[in-house]
Amino acid sequence: MNATTESITAATVNAWIEQYLVAWHSNEPSDIAELFTPDAEYHESPYSTHWIGRDEIIAGWRGRWDWQQGGWTFEHTTQSIEGDTAVVTGVGHYAELGDFDNHWTLTFDNSGRCVRFSMINSEQE
Repeated sequence: MNATTESITAATVNAWIEQYLVAWHSNEPSDIAELFTPDAEYHESPYSTHWIGRDEIIAGWRGRWDWQQGGWTFEHTTQSIEGDTAVVTGVGHYAELGDFDNHWTLTFDNSGRCVRFSMINSEQE
């Protein structure tokens, strides 16, 4: 994995999330690529999502395009930042799928790209 930075700021995290939302909306490979380092990891629980490397992340992400159909929104709060890692919680509202609670742990490099994305994702009842 790339060397990580010693500390990130709330501005770094917020800018990354805004770019994430642009990429989720566009589904363009270049938008997705801008978020992650070449050797980034993307893990999602309770699902068996373990994408290793930017190319695999892009392919996996684009495979979820159907999720966005009908519209969606995402509300989020940065819970904590320590060193190169941030914790973000949020709720994804999908017209076709329902609402999902998200708990993200994000680790960044010096360029503001994510080197490790870990998400716990659970459907609201």
